[in-house]
Amino acid sequence: MPEEAIDSLSFIRSHWTAWWILGVAHKRVQSWRSLYVCLSVLANVMVTVGYPLHLALSLFRNRTLTEDILNLTTFVTCLACSAKCLIYAYNIDKVARMEQLLRLLDERVSGKEQRAIYGNVKLQLRIVLYVFIGIYMPCGLFAELSFLFKEQRGLMYPAYFPFDWLTSTRNYYMANVYQIVGISFQLLQNYVSDCFPAVVLCLISSHVKMLYSRFEEIGRDPSINAEKQLEDCITDHKRLLELFRCIERLMSVPMFIQFTVTALNVCISIAALVFYIFPSCYFGTDNEFWFGRLHYAAFSCDWPKQGRSFKRKMMFFVERSLKQSTAIAGGMLRIHLDTFFSTLKMAYSLFTIIIRMRK
Repeated sequence: MPEEAIDSLSFIRSHWTAWWILGVAHKRVQSWRSLYVCLSVLANVMVTVGYPLHLALSLFRNRTLTEDILNLTTFVTCLACSAKCLIYAYNIDKVARMEQLLRLLDERVSGKEQRAIYGNVKLQLRIVLYVFIGIYMPCGLFAELSFLFKEQRGLMYPAYFPFDWLTSTRNYYMANVYQIVGISFQLLQNYVSDCFPAVVLCLISSHVKMLYSRFEEIGRDPSINAEKQLEDCITDHKRLLELFRCIERLMSVPMFIQFTVTALNVCISIAALVFYIFPSCYFGTDNEFWFGRLHYAAFSCDWPKQGRSFKRKMMFFVERSLKQSTAIAGGMLRIHLDTFFSTLKMAYSLFTIIIRMRK
């Protein structure tokens, strides 16, 4: 049975396909290059620049606070996506050098142990690619479905358009088609920006493991010059370091943007949680507490000096006030601080389960 060919570049082909669609792979286009460049410039001006811009022009000008928060989070995410894509486009030449280094490293793979390492990384990278695709494709699908099944006219995301989309059917469909096509384009940008560093870092890790294996084999076969083996391994180490520096420089600013935007989105999500859920839970708890204190107030009055009718009415009131008064959500959950903290604990527990499943 012939041995499987070692080809690390096979894991980057989907990214080159995405870059070709995004108009970044102009140096790899042989025919109709001028047309490709013109179309890529047009597409990136309309989406990479235009999509965050049409969201920005609507910031804090929407009808409700909910729409303002949605508008802000979408704008920040799309702006970061566009910035990362432009940075990758500017540094796309580094990818060609990375491919050269990966080819040279692939040629050094030999033996069952090193091929077993490659087989494991192949499985890991397939999972990584499928997870990214499995995340981004449903996002685009659900975004489109949200538009198709709307009962009233509305945009997928609160945004500004230089025409009246609400009263004109043609303009309404133009606005929504732009948002659907634009978000699909941005999801593709996000896929390649987020997935490519993970894939290359995984490949570097696998090649370091294989280099570790080659170092262990130095001098074990007397028929092979040990010094030559050492020199080859040192050369491999230099190539791996160069590959690592390349991917580090390529992903440095995009990953910084990603960390910042993620922190901001988490902050906005927590703020929404505090602004929308916490006040109701807090005052629900406050209601329950003070309703539960009323019978103490009744007994604090000067009731012994009052007449029989007064005491009878006060007894009825005390009996009624002893019944707990708690607002219930859905007939099951108390609108209470306990429920608020239970919700946070449940979110943390689900996050822990997802992390364990990924491992």
